[in-house]
Amino acid sequence: MIKAILRYAIRRFGDRYHYDAEYMGYVTRHSTAAGVRLALLPLYTQFRGPAAARDVWGGALLGSTLEGDCGPCVQLVVDMALEAGLAGRDLAFCLQGRDGEAGAAGLGFRFARAAIADAPELDALRGEIEGRFGAEAVIACAFAASGGRVYPVLKRGLGYGGTCARVRIGEEMIGVVHRQ
Repeated sequence: MIKAILRYAIRRFGDRYHYDAEYMGYVTRHSTAAGVRLALLPLYTQFRGPAAARDVWGGALLGSTLEGDCGPCVQLVVDMALEAGLAGRDLAFCLQGRDGEAGAAGLGFRFARAAIADAPELDALRGEIEGRFGAEAVIACAFAASGGRVYPVLKRGLGYGGTCARVRIGEEMIGVVHRQ
């Protein structure tokens, strides 16, 4: 019964976002317990904090997922961010390496990259997020920065990964700039 519910949910998710969710099916086919855990992961990664912090959270999730370098995952994050109301222009700026021009989304993007790299600017970025959006926004961004990498790493580990080169935002294809 649980396996059937998981298969149905995976199919609906894949159809909704035009996303190849085969790796989710693989996990569920081979372990119902693992499938349940995978299904619960969005409770962590999709914690967005206060409504005013939506853009900074979305930027953090994008930065983390892009760092994981999974094209389909980045496309999914972009599609979900657009659905949540983030500006396509700000997402494009982040993807093009112009995160300084991307407003709050760029702030979240830089925060995620700094958290992953344990970069010296992390404290200042955390302070800026907390000052502008509150402590709950920092929590949401930290969840996004750590959680966005889970899917690309999981997919690569299972043999389903794909490199990110171009992402569609509306009708435009955006070339992705990878930075270390």
